[in-house]
Amino acid sequence: MEGDTRVNTRRTVIFGSLLLCTFLGIQPLFQQLGAIPEFKEQSEISISQVSGILSHVIQVEPVIGETNAVMASNMEESEVIQVSYKLFGIFPLKTSQIEVVPDIKLLPGGQSIGVSLQAKGVMVVGQAAVTGTDGKQNYPAKEAGIEVGDVILKIDDQEVKTDQDVANAIHQAGQKQGFSNLVCLRNGQIIQKRIITVYCSETNRYRVGLYVRNEAAGVGTLTFYEPQTRKYGALGHVINDADTNQKIEVANGSVIASSIYAIEKGRRGHPGEKVGSFVNQTLFTGNIEKNSISGIFGTMQGKILNPYFKEAIPVAWEAEIKEGPAKIYTVLDGEKIEEYEVQIERIMHNRTDSKNMVIRVTDQRLLDKTGGIIQGMSGSPIVQDGKIIGAVTHVFVNDATRGYGVFIQNMIKEAGLVSNKEAA
Repeated sequence: MEGDTRVNTRRTVIFGSLLLCTFLGIQPLFQQLGAIPEFKEQSEISISQVSGILSHVIQVEPVIGETNAVMASNMEESEVIQVSYKLFGIFPLKTSQIEVVPDIKLLPGGQSIGVSLQAKGVMVVGQAAVTGTDGKQNYPAKEAGIEVGDVILKIDDQEVKTDQDVANAIHQAGQKQGFSNLVCLRNGQIIQKRIITVYCSETNRYRVGLYVRNEAAGVGTLTFYEPQTRKYGALGHVINDADTNQKIEVANGSVIASSIYAIEKGRRGHPGEKVGSFVNQTLFTGNIEKNSISGIFGTMQGKILNPYFKEAIPVAWEAEIKEGPAKIYTVLDGEKIEEYEVQIERIMHNRTDSKNMVIRVTDQRLLDKTGGIIQGMSGSPIVQDGKIIGAVTHVFVNDATRGYGVFIQNMIKEAGLVSNKEAA
């Protein structure tokens, strides 16, 4: 009996040793499995990233079409694929649905641009009293429920596009019927208001007591240009009306070169600003087709030159961006683009606005000239490891050395450089 016990004990020790050796042998494989990224459903990665994770334990099966998405290095549209993780190619572990996106190359901008934007309709930016023939002050538009930020589209079924259109239509309505019917856009909803017109003794015209505006102009920075389609993106953030802070719905607009002739240096509590003027003999011109949360977009003609980039460079998708050094390109004097060093301090993957990265200026030359990030620098392209990753968008009011940046992938979606399927 004692001999049998010794034999069983020996067998147990040997079996345990074999299990331990087996575990140690496959431990690197389990470590590799642990390192496999946890993709969100319908997440976006570049083709190079997919190739990088296709190792011993992964099998890829396209969900749409029969073409192997990993081999489609020249594809122009994205493809949804099902990634299955299997141990030894046999035992299923998990599956993820991911979207493989095409490799896109863009020419980084950095040029200073003058932006002129005409709104759809005419925006209400203020209200005023109208002094009637009896000497009393009236607020007809306010009493009718018109609010600052409303966009007037029609007056008595007549489209209005300028402040003069509004003034003439109100006066004619007052002469004809003593009131006017306004069709307005408010927070995306169409509303209708009837306003009693008041004959103004000071101007000898019928008025309703509104200040209106239909255009905006300013200086910003070009982010990128795509040579084949001639599409561009700029600013990195939406253009809002200066008085109402409401998004301007674009009816028409243009982009031309601008020249910077002065810099107002930023300081704590007071962001700095580029002071520039539009260039008459501009090297390029563009239209404005879209004003979105990620910037302005359209098509461009002419010469787009950046001395630091002779050719277009690849785009870095969100998953490729990392905390660490990067460079931005912008104009501080005349039309000369210069390169400056920054640090990506934080990446915020879940934000849906134009504040996806926190950046800090580390280049002493830029700090000496501007104090950090200033107005007019919005849209300055950010490049990391030879890829364009985004654009500067905002400055921290209490710390001009730091600000926000938007992911370049958000901008190229708005520009229409990827399919609607990719942007879904």
